[in-house]
Amino acid sequence: MKIQLSEHFTYNKLLRFVFPSIVMMIFTSIYGVVDGLFVSNYAGKTAFAAINLIMPFIMALSALGFMVGTGGSAIVAKTLGEGKEKEANRYFSMLIYLTIFGGIVLSVLGILLARPVSIALGASGDLLDYCTLYGRITFLSLTPFMLQNVFQCFFVTAEKPKLGLLVIVLAGVTNMVLDYLFIAVFGMGLVGAAIATVCGECIGGFVPLIYFAAKNSSPFRLGKTKWYPFILKKTCANGSSELMTNLSSSIVNTLFNFQLMRFVGENGVAAYGTIMYVNFIFVAIYFGYSIGSAPIVSYHYGAQNHKELKNLLNKSLRFTGICGIFMFILAQLIATPLARIFVGYDVDLFELTRHGFRIYCTTFLVCGLNIYGSSFFTALNNGLLSALISFLRTLVFQVSAVLILPIFFAIDGIWSSVLLAELLTLVVTAICIIKKRSRYHYF
Repeated sequence: MKIQLSEHFTYNKLLRFVFPSIVMMIFTSIYGVVDGLFVSNYAGKTAFAAINLIMPFIMALSALGFMVGTGGSAIVAKTLGEGKEKEANRYFSMLIYLTIFGGIVLSVLGILLARPVSIALGASGDLLDYCTLYGRITFLSLTPFMLQNVFQCFFVTAEKPKLGLLVIVLAGVTNMVLDYLFIAVFGMGLVGAAIATVCGECIGGFVPLIYFAAKNSSPFRLGKTKWYPFILKKTCANGSSELMTNLSSSIVNTLFNFQLMRFVGENGVAAYGTIMYVNFIFVAIYFGYSIGSAPIVSYHYGAQNHKELKNLLNKSLRFTGICGIFMFILAQLIATPLARIFVGYDVDLFELTRHGFRIYCTTFLVCGLNIYGSSFFTALNNGLLSALISFLRTLVFQVSAVLILPIFFAIDGIWSSVLLAELLTLVVTAICIIKKRSRYHYF
């Protein structure tokens, strides 16, 4: 039976509604991991390190898609909750057209800057050539990649999370199959991985575009719209936390790479790449839950249903807290086999990766609460507070920790810096939730 945003959500109903979004995010992360797995084992650690070095730049330019998706869907869901369906559809259309235009501009910019940025990141020799090559190919699909991120948020708002999951599965399977063919069978190495990524992202972005452009059973259909500067402003403000998260993560990942190059060289970047791939899968549960539950929060906020807001917050905090404990235990158990799968061909790299992951995975205990806290305020159309949490979490706490802790604890300080940042952010998140309870009436 179809679950509607206007309903009261029990644990069972809430988890059923967000489940497609969680699986969607996990699957997105898995096919990214498969990319790295094939490159590491078939193209070598230099090519693998190149992807991890240039990836923060790629993600930084794609951050507009995350901002429009989360910020825009919260506004559109709130407008639906107010009973203004035609208005919501016009906002939706404008935001999609804006994403297409922005994606084209940023794609050209990325292709032009791929080599100078790689040099600035410290790449040279073969590493520089690999970074430039991978970046220029993958920037060809930046526009559909941004559309994919935007549409995944709007699929949930349109009460079509299963369709969003289907699109992601189709894109992911395409990427993984082509990875195998291009890298393992045809021996195309890094180029094969990049082309496979482009093909997968094109499916993830263009299939939803075709769906929403045609007549469909959702509340949204791409059509005529007009320029709504105030909606764009609210979208940017509301989605600024997600923009901040992605831009800041790119900066933090770059700093991690610099510090690791300084302490252990290329092996450090490769080890960090493995840890990040696995980290993406684990935190995908939190991001998937946040994406899936945000439109529900926005809808009931628009409908002024304070009782349901309280219900959603309580259930969500319990869910993320329990998930954190289970994920930490699981991560400790699988640290060795995961390191062996990715970098078992190099003993030193294997030991470095396993040791680093055992320390790094302590962040799973608390990071979910911070991710949900930021998303919750985005859903409440309080982009400023959401951005504050994201800004402190990444640009202030993580940057400070990764620069300071290695002075005292060497490479272990790098691995543990994220845990310190998450603990400090948890204090800020708790204060924000308590301070704003009288405004939003969720307590």
